Amino acid sequence: MTGVVEVENVWFVYDTNLALKDVSLNIEEGQYLGLIGPNGSGKTTLLRLMLGLLQPDRGSVRLFGKPSTDFRQRERIGYVSQRSTDRDTAMPMTVEEVVEMGRYAHRGRRRLQACDHRIIDEALERVGIADISEQRIDRLSGGQRQRAFIARALASEADLLVLDEPTVGVDASSRDNFYGLLSRLNKDGITILLVEHDIDVITTHVDTVACINRELYYHGDSVSFLESDALTDAYGTHHGILHHDHP
Repeated sequence: MTGVVEVENVWFVYDTNLALKDVSLNIEEGQYLGLIGPNGSGKTTLLRLMLGLLQPDRGSVRLFGKPSTDFRQRERIGYVSQRSTDRDTAMPMTVEEVVEMGRYAHRGRRRLQACDHRIIDEALERVGIADISEQRIDRLSGGQRQRAFIARALASEADLLVLDEPTVGVDASSRDNFYGLLSRLNKDGITILLVEHDIDVITTHVDTVACINRELYYHGDSVSFLESDALTDAYGTHHGILHHDHP
């Protein structure tokens, strides 16, 4: 398989605080990888290194085969943050206008063409929000907004979807539907990197797990993860799995 993200022997220090120590892992094309670890474990730092927003003190990070800090094809990455940013929700934009932004990397200042509008419509349908495309983004529920941002990534024809704890504040039913959507997108061939704190979500939905606490304690399939000592090693104490059952 083709390497989408390649992290090799990465170290990173904030001032004198060690954030990451000798971390190596790859995300292959078509994979659905869940990144997990306790608060302050370096998950966000590793994510920023993968996206080229930080440069490692030692080691290397490659994104689609290029050094991540030199990578320029940003339309190939769809990023959905933990919470909608003020810029995304404060402006009186409709859902469709937000999704249209995904085409700007392809069109720049040029007027959108019929093919662009077809891609936008398909993205809205694919995430199940075509019926609310004319509603304002700031009037949607948290789950609906996150679907709109995923549709924006699909409209940009992203190859890698990166989600940083995307369901914080989203109700349980909407959360389950949201992760069902991610599983369908992954089956359609989109590579997904999911940063999560919920171990149940990680073990239920992803196919590959990376567990870190400054160091990498596990990188492999989700079934073997549950049978390993990685949780105890990374969290320092036994950390049980809580399964959520919803009607």
